[in-house]
Amino acid sequence: MPIVIVHGPELFLHAEYTRRLIESLKETHGEIEQFTFDGSTTSLSVVLDELRSYGLMQSHKLVVIDNASEFMKAAGNRPAMERYAADPMSEATLLMRSREWRPGNFDKAVKKTGTVIKCEPPGDAAAEQWCVARVEKVHQVRLDPSAARLLVERIGTSLSRLDPELSKLASACGTGAEPVITREAVIELVGLGREEQAWLIQEPILAGNRAEAIKTLQSLYDVSRAPSVLLMWACLDLARKLNEAALLLEQGHAGCRAFARPLQLWGPAARTVASAAAKRLGSQTNLGSHVPRSLLSELDRRAKTGRMPPTVRRAGLPGGDPTDS
Repeated sequence: MPIVIVHGPELFLHAEYTRRLIESLKETHGEIEQFTFDGSTTSLSVVLDELRSYGLMQSHKLVVIDNASEFMKAAGNRPAMERYAADPMSEATLLMRSREWRPGNFDKAVKKTGTVIKCEPPGDAAAEQWCVARVEKVHQVRLDPSAARLLVERIGTSLSRLDPELSKLASACGTGAEPVITREAVIELVGLGREEQAWLIQEPILAGNRAEAIKTLQSLYDVSRAPSVLLMWACLDLARKLNEAALLLEQGHAGCRAFARPLQLWGPAARTVASAAAKRLGSQTNLGSHVPRSLLSELDRRAKTGRMPPTVRRAGLPGGDPTDS
């Protein structure tokens, strides 16, 4: 293939297809010479001269253009590259790599003798299957399907992020006659995703520890960059559960089992809501009696428009009342 275009956000696949192309060229031509250019700064004449000139060792050339979309935007480059694609050099292979890419006549010309590969993150199910296959092939360690599912939930489907996590897990769990990465290992060794972290705000609020709640909020909002909308929803979700738990108490329901299923509470959270917070609040208590409705409306507006205010410390009010934030 005289021309190969690799584009898309999944950089792991960029590297993987580059590796496969180099292996294929070496298998066909023996040793090759590789030249890499930054498409945002290199000129058309430099690239074409490298493609059309013979190497010192008379070996096959691989010419790589990174940021290829920027290269193609330069004045006159696209028409010139379309002409080159119509009659490419057989002594050189052109590899164009880019996160973003605008298809056109150049792609049509490339596809006649080369290929265009789009690199997108897979879906959840495909990412889980990839993790299982990848860790077994590369590290000779089995990955439990439930562990793969949790890993994807926490990391996402980006292969560039999943691969180093798999290496870390394989290194920690790759001992014994039949090494296996379990769900428990993922819980212990892989940090929470930002979406999961947002729900950590509920625990200190339930405990009634104002200082710890503000400290947790500060960490989640300013350090972990948990989405402000999710932080707001986590607090609203807790308020809803507390109100419903108080109603159940007043209706004569008692014990953790009465709360667990309708409120979707499990473990310590069920006991805390039932035995402490809900009893203190009562069903007639609502957030609006403690916080001005104007402030609630403003926070709701800011959460939905991405304009949440900074926490107290970042606002430069270290001596203020924590409830001000």
